[in-house]
Amino acid sequence: SGRPPGGGPSDTRRPAGTGRPGGSAPDVEDPADAGQSEPPAETLADLLAELDELVGLEGVKRDVGGMAKLMQTVRMRQDAGLPAPPLSRHLVFAGNPGTGKTTVARLYGRLLKALGLLERGHLVEVDRSALVGEYVGHTGPKTTEAFRKAHGGVLFIDEAYALVPSGVSSDFGQEAVATLVKLMEDHRDEVVVIAAGYPDDMGRFVASNPGLSSRFTRTLHFADYSTPEVVSIVEHHAQQHQYELSDAARQALVAHVASIPRDAAFGNGRTARQIFQAMTERQAVRMSELTTPQADQLKTLDAQDVPVGP
Repeated sequence: SGRPPGGGPSDTRRPAGTGRPGGSAPDVEDPADAGQSEPPAETLADLLAELDELVGLEGVKRDVGGMAKLMQTVRMRQDAGLPAPPLSRHLVFAGNPGTGKTTVARLYGRLLKALGLLERGHLVEVDRSALVGEYVGHTGPKTTEAFRKAHGGVLFIDEAYALVPSGVSSDFGQEAVATLVKLMEDHRDEVVVIAAGYPDDMGRFVASNPGLSSRFTRTLHFADYSTPEVVSIVEHHAQQHQYELSDAARQALVAHVASIPRDAAFGNGRTARQIFQAMTERQAVRMSELTTPQADQLKTLDAQDVPVGP
């Protein structure tokens, strides 16, 4: 099974320190400024393999892989002195929380760097609060500053639909959108923008401004995880922390995940992480009642460690 996707605060991510070079949380400062050496160059093949390792997301992986090959051809045409075909690198990521949008965005930036289409390929994650000011004249500079930090990389706007609140005719968010559209035009080869959020709301966001609809022409759909995929993510967290699930624990885990309602509260990868944490806490209580637990006991998660109820 693949590794779980990571993400923002509401998503599950791999345990700290287990990412590949370049896959950690972005630093908006240039590494050279801090006296750090540049990480080794990543190859397209390695990054596509890392993408393929993610749990689920089959449609997304297929779309991103196809786009990478298209952009590779664009690069070869440019190197040969041929005009590049029209290509929009900006994307809409539509999906519920915890479905790996931030992880794929980070990989996308690294892919574009490997292809020579972005200078740094780093990811800067923002939301409405980072772009919209509280008073007249505040929003433009805030949005411009966030865009500046993403120069050479990817600006990832989480819950982008919040910039255009439904039913509100006058809002500073519209100024942020207008500023973004102009910056995307002025720096079209220097920054890639990914707008992410709930599927039902992202269409409204793109339709709110003609400049958005002409630049965001491709939407990637991030489906909720199936029961086997959530179980696989829990098992990956266990492996990363040197735990093992007994056969009985695995059966109980499948039954538990299947019983969880797939409603707005379902967190996908976040839910998987919470289940794993609950299992380790319940196992810790059991271990505390033993005088001298053996190493295999300390490593094993059993059926009684699986949470009960949705």
